[in-house]
Formats: sequence, structure tokens, C-alpha cells
Amino acid sequence: MIVQTKQKSKEQLREELLKPDVITGSEILLRSLLLEDVDCVFGYPGGAVLYIYDAMHGNPDFNHLLTRHEQGAIHAADGYARSTGKTGVCIATSGPGATNLVTGIATAYMDSVPLVVITGNVATSVIGTDAFQEADITGITMPITKHSYLVRDVKDLARTIKEAFHIASTGRKGPVLIDIPKDVSNALQEFHYPEKVDIRGYNPTVSPNKLQVDRMLEAIAESERPMIIAGGGVVYSGASEELIEFVNKTQIPVTTTLLGLGGFPSASDLWLGMPGMHGTYAANIALQNCDLLIGIGARFDDRVTMKVDGFAPKAKKIVHIDVDPAEIGKIVATSIPVVGDIKTVLEQANQKAKPAKSESWIAEVQELKRNNPLRYVDSDIELKPQYVIEMLHKTTNGEAIVTTDVGQHQMWAAQFYKFNKPRSWITSGGLGTMGFGFPSAIGAQVANPDRLVISINGDGGMQMCSQELAICAINKIPVKIVVINNQVLGMVRQWQEIIYDNRYSHIDLAGSPDFVKLAEAYGVKGLRATNKEEASRVWQEALDTPGPVLVEFVVRKHENVFPMVTQGSTIDQMLLGESE
Repeated sequence: MIVQTKQKSKEQLREELLKPDVITGSEILLRSLLLEDVDCVFGYPGGAVLYIYDAMHGNPDFNHLLTRHEQGAIHAADGYARSTGKTGVCIATSGPGATNLVTGIATAYMDSVPLVVITGNVATSVIGTDAFQEADITGITMPITKHSYLVRDVKDLARTIKEAFHIASTGRKGPVLIDIPKDVSNALQEFHYPEKVDIRGYNPTVSPNKLQVDRMLEAIAESERPMIIAGGGVVYSGASEELIEFVNKTQIPVTTTLLGLGGFPSASDLWLGMPGMHGTYAANIALQNCDLLIGIGARFDDRVTMKVDGFAPKAKKIVHIDVDPAEIGKIVATSIPVVGDIKTVLEQANQKAKPAKSESWIAEVQELKRNNPLRYVDSDIELKPQYVIEMLHKTTNGEAIVTTDVGQHQMWAAQFYKFNKPRSWITSGGLGTMGFGFPSAIGAQVANPDRLVISINGDGGMQMCSQELAICAINKIPVKIVVINNQVLGMVRQWQEIIYDNRYSHIDLAGSPDFVKLAEAYGVKGLRATNKEEASRVWQEALDTPGPVLVEFVVRKHENVFPMVTQGSTIDQMLLGESE
């Protein structure tokens, strides 16, 4: 495990870093990152960033993790950010290095993850001439960043870095890109790091309008069938404790979106599970029958609402709390908009919050939950993926940080691994990025060296960033890598079965490598299980192994994720599968 060696106190280091020395742009960058308390940068060098990497040489205070692909670097930075709440940082060179970051930038943008993405560029004198490895990365990424900078003068570099961290980590969080031409990274400048940021036109609303909060509390007091849908905003604003207090005071049942899992404890009697396409029966039925719906840090994604004009039809009022005013009313008509930071809004609401008239409603939804648990048909012959996820949960007491790739395994993990703490669940929600799961686990493990980190992947997504096995082996990063191998693109196969009348087209992954041998080729221990007995034994062996381990679980090929709501249906029109 890479751990930064800190021989100096933070105060001593800060004093040294703030000295007004005349230094290069590259040294300005490194100093600025250290002053922003960045303890690990993920990256991959190339020609346009060689001055920056040269400045790293011999710097005992700067920690950099060399990935094997730029996409691995940005997903690792993303996992670092999601698991800590800090801003993740990655570096890549110009041209192909920068464009290899685009998918990761879009992933972070869709899920509101704070990143500072640093790219090199060709010298300012040849920008716009199609020079070797030149790409207009600020133009390319404009729609998928909160803001982007092309630094043409070294005098602007320190201020730009300070602004980038401020923008990435405030308001609705997200990625900010800094593009640094090669000559700027080598130019000399006296170093002065700004103490504060003042950006005209950028002042995110933190404190809500008190009248709107009062309107929400009045609606709660009058409600008999209220529901809360809590999203990723609860986690990102650090508002989990405030949400628990709010629910206890108002007595409102809660459903948490895919990105909101862990933001409210799954052990609570008032938690109904995840809503939407693969949500629980209780959550979906409750949403369709509530008379007051309160969205908290959730953006009413189409996988949650499904058929929008049939979503929450009995809700007389819809409250939407969000730090981003652009989200309010974008998907569903909102009766009471509350703009502000979720933590601040709930702190204010908790001062006056009183119970809804929800006693009989709570009894009703709890009965729905008891009578309609998540089900699957188990087997003693074939290994079922749901069984594997339940085993992971049981053996870790739900205390691990879990990352996933995208597909069926992602939904099974969301359904069957129960989260009680925020920042324990890391997955690509909005963009649905295959290849995200494993490198994001590396970032989470680097950030949380004392936590167990489990990366759950499908056999498809695992092959998109499998080269990062090398850095786990070299740096002894003890991620436990799970591959749910059903030999197909599982979610695509499920859609082709249910929606496309069994017309299976280009989903066969039977030619995939032997994952155990692949892991061993990189120097990582590899294990395989094909039945329950083997699953229990090899998983325990993985847990008992101090370093990284890859465990391949060979599961039933034709297993589907249920419940499922098909597109064009309302969320109460669920397919329940074999147990239906």
C-alpha cells in the first residue's frame, strides 16, 4: 500500500510551501496541490507533462500513483473522492492522454463527484496548429465539466488551481479541468498562493429560504402518507446524521436511490429499499401511493421515475431539496422548491420538525416490506449471484467499502448488500460506466488503508481495466476483487430476453480469459468458486490473505435481476420473476 511519508508536521510543511520562491510552473502546481491537502495523485506521464513529472522526482512530500491507463487514473481519483468527500486529482498528458480521461470526467460529472483533472498541452506557441499530440481538451470536455481552464500564463497558475478546487468542492460538486501548456509548466514565477477565492458570478446557495422550509414542514404536519426519496446529495453533503434526525422527528418512510445507498441506514424499520427499475416492491408501491413526496438530494433520474407522467400520481405536493436549482422542476413538477445545501437545509428543518400523521401509513408500508422481500430461487447445483452478494454482506457485517462496475452484478449488489454508513457504496450511476468498478476500488483503498474494500465486477467490465491489477500487486493495495462470471453481457442479455423476445445478439463472452490465471500473471492471488461450498471457502481465504486477491464466482448464465420495470411502464408495474 502506498502511504505518504510525512516526516514534517503539517505546519512545517505548509510554512515551507508558502515561501515566495521563484519556481517553475510545475513546482507551483505541486506546491499548490500539497497546500490543498492532496495526499495522492493518480496519473500517467507523457511528453506534455514531463516538466511536471520531473518536478515530482525526489519530492518526498508528493505522492503519485502510476496507473496503467489514464482511464484507470481518473476512476481511481473518483473512487478516492467518493469514499472520502475530498477532491480527487489525476494527471495525464496532452492529446490521447487527455482524451482517455473523457469517460471518467463524464462519469464524475453525472454523479456530482469533485475532481480536479490536470492535463498537459502543447506549447502555447503551437496551440491550434494540430501539433503532435494536440487536442482541444477544454473544448472537448466543456459539456461535462463544471468549469475548465487553459492556463496561458504562469502568473495565473496558482490562482487557477485555488479556484478549481473551490469550484469542484462547493455547490453541486463536480469535475474541473486545468489544461497546462508545456511552456507554462516550465516558466518561472514567484510563488504566491491565494488565501481565498472570489469568483464573480459563482456563489452557490447554501442556506435555504426559511419560508420554503416552513412550507415543507407545514406540508409534513398535514400529510398522512408521506415519503422521502433520498439521493446522492445526502451522502455528498455529509447529511446522513441530519437525515436520520429528520426522519425520526417526522416519522416518514425513506427510499434511497442507487447513489443514495448508505445515506440512510438500511437497518431502519423506516427504510423501504431502493426505488425504480430494479427497486423493491415496497418502495415502488409506497411512492405510487404517497400523498406527499419529499426529494432530498435526488434528481428524479429516469431509472427512478420510469414513466414520468405516471410517477407518484397520488402525491398532492412534491417537495424538492437540492443545492442545484436547475434540477428542481426539471423532471417532476415541484410544489415546494427548497434550494440549498442538504445538510444546512435539514439542520434548519430539524429545529422545528414535527411528526406527520403517518402512524397507519407506516404500518402499511412495513407490512408491504415484510410480505414482499427481495427474492430469488436458490440452487444447490448452480451458484447464484444473489447468494454470493448475500455471503459478502454476511461475512463483512456490511462494514466494507463496496465498489461495483455496471450491469446485473451492480443491481444485485445494490439489492442484497445492506449499507448502514455513507461513503461505503461507490458505483457509476448516471453514466453507467463499464470499467469503473475496479480502479475506483483502488482509489478508495488508497484513501482508506484501514478499511476492507471489495470491488464487485462482471466478466465484461473487469476486462475494461484489468491492467490495473499490476498496481495492486506492485503497491500491495489489498483490494478484494470479485468477478461475477456468467459468461455473457448479463444486463444486455436480460433486456434481449425480456424486451427483444429472446433475440440474443453479440453478448457471448465465453472467450474471456481465465481470470485466475490473469490475476496470477500480474502477481495477484487468484481463486475460483463454482458452488456454495467452494464460494464460502475461497472467499474466507481471500479475507484471510493480507494482499490483493481476485475471486471468480462462476454463476448461472441465465439469471435475471428482479424486480424489473420495463421502459414505458410505471414503477408499480413490476416483473417479479420466477417468484412472481
